Amino acid sequence: MNRSLRTIGYLAGALAIAAVAAWVLRPKPIEVELARASKGPMEVTVGDQGEMRSHDRFTIVAPVAGRLMRIEIRDGDRVDENQVVANIAPAPLGARERSEWNARVAAAEALAREAVEGARRAQESLAQARRERERVERLIADGFVSAQAADKARSDETEAAIEADAARFRARSAAADVRVARSALIAQAPAEAGATTLVSVRAPVAGRVLRIPDQSERVVAAGAPLMTIGDQSRLEAVIELLSSEAVKVSPGMPVRIEGWGGPEPLRAKVRLVEPFAFTKVSALGIEEKRANVIADLLDPPGPLGDGYRIEARIVIWSAADVLRAPASAAFRCDPGWCVFVVEDGRAQRRAVRTGQRNELEVQLLDGVAEGEALVRHPGNDLGDGARVVAR
Repeated sequence: MNRSLRTIGYLAGALAIAAVAAWVLRPKPIEVELARASKGPMEVTVGDQGEMRSHDRFTIVAPVAGRLMRIEIRDGDRVDENQVVANIAPAPLGARERSEWNARVAAAEALAREAVEGARRAQESLAQARRERERVERLIADGFVSAQAADKARSDETEAAIEADAARFRARSAAADVRVARSALIAQAPAEAGATTLVSVRAPVAGRVLRIPDQSERVVAAGAPLMTIGDQSRLEAVIELLSSEAVKVSPGMPVRIEGWGGPEPLRAKVRLVEPFAFTKVSALGIEEKRANVIADLLDPPGPLGDGYRIEARIVIWSAADVLRAPASAAFRCDPGWCVFVVEDGRAQRRAVRTGQRNELEVQLLDGVAEGEALVRHPGNDLGDGARVVAR
């Protein structure tokens, strides 16, 4: 009897020692960083650096060859429409040059007539867009169409108004070119008689002088640039995107202008994705194909000026309520994408179906429920069923 009790005691002691050893030698839980799957707004953007520029920029050139008098105005000065900005003493014309100038006058008149017709056509398009917006608003009031149709109608009307303004500017510029071409021929009559007559170069539109290459008196050839004039109250954003990102952008997408120096981003809207790309060498010496995206400002530009540097983000997708998780929680696996879900202190590998993705978050379409804890940055030592503890 005593021997049996002693044997049982030895067995109990051995089991206790084995249990303590197993508890001491068991693998320690892996420390992991956790995040919760949650619902909320999400957006996908593309962006890069760019610059602001005047929506309508005019380069004033010398209408005739001759001696340019010193330009008295300075960079940044305001000029009015038809204001004299430079004077040129024309060089005498020969028979061939006079024939060329007659042809230039005829060409300028033809372009002016085309610009006038374009302005009339743009005005008709604006009137049609306004009638369409009013019709859509009546249909919304009667409950036949959704409110989104009104947003599109208002956007179309705004674009038509911008195009009508641009067409009027083009018509004014073409009319100014006609006056300049005619003045060159008119100035030649006194010059051939021995008198000195100056050809006045006038501003085609009201605006601000953006740049004067050289203010000094000098001899210039016909067509030499004298200055650039633009309206700084109407600025547009020019954003350089990689061509692989530009194909994701379409007109009407919202834009946030950041990094311009102000406290809040400026709102803008994509107007045009240029249909051609250009080669640019990056800071690392890599040749990249880039395309310009043009966006119109919806907020006042404030102190921004022509050529100012900006950073812009274009929203190519957005949703108000989606199930999302940190992008660092999803990793490639055999079915496609997987995550580690923590349940009862253990990491359970689970296949998921993902949707949109940005730099920080990924959209989860199925496989995970809202509120479940996910492992961020899972390491190679983390396996299915491994014990984990929050870091």
